[in-house]
Amino acid sequence: MSENIERDSHEHDMTYENEQSTVTISLKEYDRLKAEQTYITDPSLISIIDKIEELTRALRKHIVRKF
Repeated sequence: MSENIERDSHEHDMTYENEQSTVTISLKEYDRLKAEQTYITDPSLISIIDKIEELTRALRKHIVRKF
């Protein structure tokens, strides 16, 4: 790669044009990753969901249902 090409230029982007991004993993690893997709693992999202749950519980205390 030429050093005189700026990193944010179109020419720099074109240097990656023929690169392939193929990753090979075992079928067992693929199945494990596929199963993990159904779960939320991001700590920030988990904390947001916990806060929503806490606020929902607080709101439920003020609900009066009349049948």
